[in-house]
Amino acid sequence: MTDPSSNPMTSSSDVEAVQKLKAAREELISELRKAIVGMDSVIDEVLIAIFSRGHGLLEGVPGLAKTLLVSSVAKCLSLSFKRIQFTPDLMPSDITGTELLQDDPETGKRQFRFSKGPIFANIVLADEINRTPPKTQAALLEAMQEKMVSAGGEDMPLEAPFFVLATQNPLEQEGTYALPEAQLDRFMFKIHVGYPSPQEEIEIMKAVTSRDEPDIKPVLNQQEILDLQDLVKRVPVTDHIFEYVSRLVRSTRPGEAEAPDFVNNWVSWGCGPRACLNLITGAKAKAILDGRFAVSIEDVQALALPVLRHRMGLNFAAQTEGVDTDGVVRRLIEAVPKDGGLYNAQSA
Repeated sequence: MTDPSSNPMTSSSDVEAVQKLKAAREELISELRKAIVGMDSVIDEVLIAIFSRGHGLLEGVPGLAKTLLVSSVAKCLSLSFKRIQFTPDLMPSDITGTELLQDDPETGKRQFRFSKGPIFANIVLADEINRTPPKTQAALLEAMQEKMVSAGGEDMPLEAPFFVLATQNPLEQEGTYALPEAQLDRFMFKIHVGYPSPQEEIEIMKAVTSRDEPDIKPVLNQQEILDLQDLVKRVPVTDHIFEYVSRLVRSTRPGEAEAPDFVNNWVSWGCGPRACLNLITGAKAKAILDGRFAVSIEDVQALALPVLRHRMGLNFAAQTEGVDTDGVVRRLIEAVPKDGGLYNAQSA
C-alpha cells in the first residue's frame, strides 16, 4: 500500500484526513455489520458513491435488505433519510413538494407556502423507480443533477451531502417504465445485489429471528463528510491513469480505433464521457477509503463494472449468444493494455 506521506505534493492535513477516512471506513463497516450480513462489494460501492458526490442505481430481487442497508448507512453518517415508494400514480410534486394555500396568523391573509417533499433529505431511497411514469422519474433525476428544486419561481437548494439510491427489480417488468439511456447515465454506479451465500443466509436467519433492533452508532457527522468529499477532489491522478481510462471507455464504442472486434460485433452504442469522469472520481474515493493518496489502475478496474455496465447497449447478436454488458466489460479489462496501444489481441 502506498503511504500518502511519501507523496511530496501531499500536505500533512491531507495525510491526516486520509488516515481518518480509512479508520472511519473500518468503523462504518463494523457498525453496518450489526444490521447487514454480507454485501461487502455493495457496501463499498455505496460508500464510494457517497464520498464521490454520486448517485447509485441498485438492482436486485426483493428481500435482499436494500432498504435496511441504506437506512443503516444514513444512521452511521448522521444524515437524514427518506424512502419514496414509487408507484404508477406518483406525481412529481409527491417527490419535490407542493405549494399549499395557508392562512398567515400575523396578517390574517392567505398565501401560498411551499411544503417540502421527501427529496429534501441527505439520503433518499427511491424504491422501484421503474414503476412510476417518466414524468415523475424526470422530476427526481432533475433534482439529482441540479441539486435543487424549482417551485413558485424560486430555486431551493438541497442540503449537502445529497445522495439518491434508486432500486429496481430485474425480474418483474410488466407494468414498469424502463429508465431511458440518458437518465441511466445520471447514475454514477449501477450496483448489482446478489443472493447471499449459504453461510450468510444462515447468519441472516439467526440474526433476524433472535435479536432486537441493532443499535447503530454514528461514525461521521455531516461536516466531516463534506470535508472528506472535498478531499476526494484533491487526490492526484497521473497522466497514465487518465490515458488508461480514456482507452478503456473509448474501447466500448463500436467503430472506434480502440474497439476490439468483440465490441464491434456485440455493442450497439458505447459509453459517453461521463463514464470517464465517474471512473476517475470513483477511483479517487476508493484510493482514500483504502488509506492511499494516489490512484492506481487497479482502482479503476475495480469500478469498471458498476460504472460501465449501464452505459452501453448490446445488439441482437450479443443477446442470442447470451452475452451481457458485464461480460463485455470483463473482457475489456483483460484486453485493454495498461501501458498504451490499442488492445491485447490475445485477450480480445
